[in-house]
Amino acid sequence: MAYALRAYSGPLMLALLLHLAAVAALHGGWVPPQELGMKAFKPQIVHSTLIVMQPKAKPKPRPAPPKPAAAPPAKAPAKAEPRPQPKPQVQVDLEAEQRRRQEQERQRRLAELAQASFAEALASEASELAQDDDEARAQSYRFGIYQRVVANWSRPPSARNGMQARLLVELIPTGEVIGVTIVESSGSGAFDRSAEAAVRKARTFNVPREADLFEAHFRRFSLLFRPEDLLR
Repeated sequence: MAYALRAYSGPLMLALLLHLAAVAALHGGWVPPQELGMKAFKPQIVHSTLIVMQPKAKPKPRPAPPKPAAAPPAKAPAKAEPRPQPKPQVQVDLEAEQRRRQEQERQRRLAELAQASFAEALASEASELAQDDDEARAQSYRFGIYQRVVANWSRPPSARNGMQARLLVELIPTGEVIGVTIVESSGSGAFDRSAEAAVRKARTFNVPREADLFEAHFRRFSLLFRPEDLLR
């Protein structure tokens, strides 16, 4: 430090003297000599403006853009239900034709059932009429047999009104009597025997030639014998 002061002390003193001389000249109106060829000049006033240079402000750092929020996990796309495919026109026509044929078949069956039911009703009615007719014919044959028995009967002295006997008569297709049985007695042996004898005395009765009518009504039949129904 002391070495530095010694080194710069000379120049400092010289500079100080120069400054003192300049100040004294300015105050004493000192003008440089003419012989030096230097002309005096009028000093011009220079207007100046102090411009203070401000240091450029450092640009503010731009805020970092916000980080985008994490996107929610993508949902699996819903499974789309398969749309029904339009049926081809040909298939539709075939189905309509099939339904039409089924309807025709149903109508045909209904017609057959109705016809069959009507035929059965007619057959049943005809059968009933035939049975009624057969019953009427059988009744007429029974009446003829009864008349034959009445013609052959001899009234016993013990016979009284109110007595009756039921007999089971058996015939063959020719009308011949093959059996007579008392199935319900009148209470009088003489009356019962007289009724049985009247049947056997006839021997043969007039019967229908139709086998089915004979088998149904005259193969074996019941004959109710009552005196008050007799003509004698």
